[in-house]
Amino acid sequence: MGSSIRIPNRWLPMPNKKHKSGHGRRHLRRIVGPRAVKPGARPGVVKVAEGAQQSSVSIHAYRPAGLEVHAEASVPDAARALQRESVVWVNVDGLGDAKLIEDLGELFKLHPLALEDVANSHQRAKVDDFGDHLFLTARMPRVLEGSVVSEQISLFLGEGFVLTFQETRGDCFDGIRQRLQREGSRIRQSPASYLAYALLDALVDSHFPVLESIGDTIETLEREIFEDIAGDPLNRIYDLKRDLLLLRRGAWPMRDVLSTLLRDTEAFDEHVQPYLRDCFDHVLQVIDLIETYRELIGGLLDVHLSQVSNRLNEVMKVLTIIATIFIPLGFIAGVYGMNFNTEISPWNLPELNWVFGYPFALGLMGLIAIGLLFFFRRKGWLGRPR
Repeated sequence: MGSSIRIPNRWLPMPNKKHKSGHGRRHLRRIVGPRAVKPGARPGVVKVAEGAQQSSVSIHAYRPAGLEVHAEASVPDAARALQRESVVWVNVDGLGDAKLIEDLGELFKLHPLALEDVANSHQRAKVDDFGDHLFLTARMPRVLEGSVVSEQISLFLGEGFVLTFQETRGDCFDGIRQRLQREGSRIRQSPASYLAYALLDALVDSHFPVLESIGDTIETLEREIFEDIAGDPLNRIYDLKRDLLLLRRGAWPMRDVLSTLLRDTEAFDEHVQPYLRDCFDHVLQVIDLIETYRELIGGLLDVHLSQVSNRLNEVMKVLTIIATIFIPLGFIAGVYGMNFNTEISPWNLPELNWVFGYPFALGLMGLIAIGLLFFFRRKGWLGRPR
């Protein structure tokens, strides 16, 4: 139980900051976000959630011979990029502009139900085949203010284009952008389906630094619990269980998504299929780590509760021994405090008129106490049995 599974160094952990308040931590740890579309609304309507981040567009248009990058782009820029013989990757950060989402949907001829799911960031990982394009959703975890948060990533794959939507700025795709900068890289020599695979693989691999951080926390907490320096670790154990539950809700559906892509779709040709299988193996590794850490956390909770029970038993044992010793002492003191008259009967405590009567009573009490302590120790109820 004391060791955590180590991940290769290329999966660097994200920033891990301590939370400032319990209220903010509970807000960040919501597993299901608010729905922008109310029950009974017309399907296919793009309705952005209140407080959604303002949208910004970036475009990467590449081919084996060159790369064009537009950091602050617009829908017309995306339209011009589509007219060239290149693979176009349009990335949207922020879901606060419903018109932008609708305009991009019209430009790429995307299904309105998929656009509705883009704006509602509570989706579980899934894949929908609309014939001329695929729609996928996945979860991207990160560590923020000491908590694990999960962000929805929506991805469209069509002929010659990949379109991605993110809830906020900042992602795990910087490595892909760097690979696009290098001439002769495999990603620039491959079709759009390979870019889609690379993005999915980055999303799956983003789980590893988060899990490594959780593994380190579990190892530290385990050491503190066994060394009895953890104080009250129940809140920390509960937080870890919630973090792992959040990761589990994202990883298990992702396994089904990749299984569907490998089995039931033709969007990924034979050249990309082996890479998808490798990505599927990474998902299984993520799931194994999550389940392993969940078992470790459950074991730590059992150990902590057992330690609390043992400490309570020790306290009760000491109190019981003290009470047991004082029971006969109180009996003797009560008998001697009854003030019998020895002139009426010699059996009425003759020690009352004895010059050594008081030391005799104290000595008798002391002998009884010492005898009980010796008896308890011989039985193993006090200290170690002989």
